[in-house]
Parts: sequence; C-alpha cells; structure tokens
Amino acid sequence: MRLPLQITYRNMSPSEAVERCIRERAERLDQFCDRIMGCRVVVEARHRRHHQGKLYHLRIDLTAPGDEIVVSREPALHETHEDVYVAIRDAFDAARRRLEDYVRRHRRQLKAHEAAPRGRIVRLDAINDCGFIETPDGREIYFHRNSIVNADFDRLNEGDVVRFHEEAGDKGPQASTVHLEEVHVA
Repeated sequence: MRLPLQITYRNMSPSEAVERCIRERAERLDQFCDRIMGCRVVVEARHRRHHQGKLYHLRIDLTAPGDEIVVSREPALHETHEDVYVAIRDAFDAARRRLEDYVRRHRRQLKAHEAAPRGRIVRLDAINDCGFIETPDGREIYFHRNSIVNADFDRLNEGDVVRFHEEAGDKGPQASTVHLEEVHVA
C-alpha cells in the first residue's frame, strides 16, 4: 500500500492484538493487487438489544486506481461476529474476493467462451419438422425446427452453413440452438 493503513475504533477501546490482526490481513491483500493505494478499516462494537454481548461491525475501504472497494460486514446478519477476530476474518475474506474481481476486470480477464461449432445442413424433413447437420468430422447432429434461432425453418436449404450448440438427446446428439450463418453475395 502506498498510504499508511488507517484503523478507527468506535464504541470500543483500541487493542494492540486487534490492530496487529488487521495489519496482517491488510498486508496480505497486497499479494492479490500491488496497486492498492490506501486502506481504511473501521471496527465498531455495537450493543445488541435483548441479548448479552456485543456484535462487531467492520468496514474496509480500499482505494485502487480507478475504483474504490468497500466491504461492510453487518453483524446482525452474522451471529458469529460476537468475536471480533471472526468479524475481521470475514470482512478481509470478502475484501480479498472483491479485490480479485477488481484485478480480473482491470486485466480484462473475462471468461472466454468457445465459438459454437459450424456445420452444414445435409437433410431436412418438413413432415417431422426436423433436420440434420453434418459436422466437419462427419457426424450428423439432429435438430428440431424449434431449435432455429435466427431464421425460419421453412426457408432453410440443404447446404446452408450453421453454427450450433450440441447436447445429448434421447436418441443421440442434438443441436439445442441453430444459427444460420449469413451468406454474403459479392
């Protein structure tokens, strides 16, 4: 972190042990993102009504280039937060996950989806409202008229090139969605 860690206590006395735990957890966040500019942590002891003991609320504000990551762990949702160390652990685990998401977005590491396979329509059966696609490896994949997404089944022709998503059907492989590829005439 480029700026010193700031820790604030509300409704409780500062504790060296709690501060040490928070500092260790904050330093570990640098392993996930080396661009953290600052970190502010607020530890608050809230009194519960009708029960004994206190619940601890943590708020972590991380500043990174182009974004601010805020994690707030509400004690009312987490009865285990009667222990300040459990509240610290949970809040920093959530901060780590949010920081990992930030890094993935920043690096544009989004899920890459495989392109749908291509095939050619080899048979059409208008009576049964179905057809078959031949894959490049020579297999035939069944499809139903309801699987056609961007075209009208009645206007399909044998030889049309399509993209499809294959899945297991009752009687073998079938195409769940079939997209007719546009033919560009020069």
